[in-house]
Amino acid sequence: MQYSLTINPSSLSSNTQSVTQDAMLQEWQEIQAAQQNPGAFRPLYDRYYEPIFRFIHRRTGDEALSADICSEVFFKAMQKLGGYTFKGVPFSAWLYRIASNEITQHFRNTQKNRVVSVETTTLPHLMEEMGDLEAVGNHRFQEALIPCLKELKPKDLELIELRFFEERPFKEIANMLDITESSCKMRTYRVLERLKKILLNNK
Repeated sequence: MQYSLTINPSSLSSNTQSVTQDAMLQEWQEIQAAQQNPGAFRPLYDRYYEPIFRFIHRRTGDEALSADICSEVFFKAMQKLGGYTFKGVPFSAWLYRIASNEITQHFRNTQKNRVVSVETTTLPHLMEEMGDLEAVGNHRFQEALIPCLKELKPKDLELIELRFFEERPFKEIANMLDITESSCKMRTYRVLERLKKILLNNK
């Protein structure tokens, strides 16, 4: 998959809010109701349509396309809802996984570039996490970073995108990718080291 990286001057962070265990259990009751009666899926749809749409739009840059993919995500969610079981994580994590798969499939089929939105307001955090980059210099970091990001594997770039450009916590990313939080952290820091080497080699 090829990528088109766009620079956004203002933050479009995920505005993630933590979900309590009680809230997840209450939501599980809603899911069980929807498993018995598809009409009961509406509250879940209303709750998650906007965040799932935003997640997709960041990766397409196209409002109409995002709406089409979002509709497909919820259609497939309803189709597969009967097999959904509560695993102690928010229902949204399951929806994000479906959305991610649909986005990947779309760009694989169309062979068009997927958009990666780079937030300028989050770049200092990324630079700080990468450690000593004096050889690159603060003023050149953004300019030097963009071509280096394109050298990462898709799954590695996805981690950087979720963690630094969307500012999602490790726990949420782990839920979205269906991996453990410790594995998520380990993989992210390995990618950071890889990105740092690419950046220094290309300076």
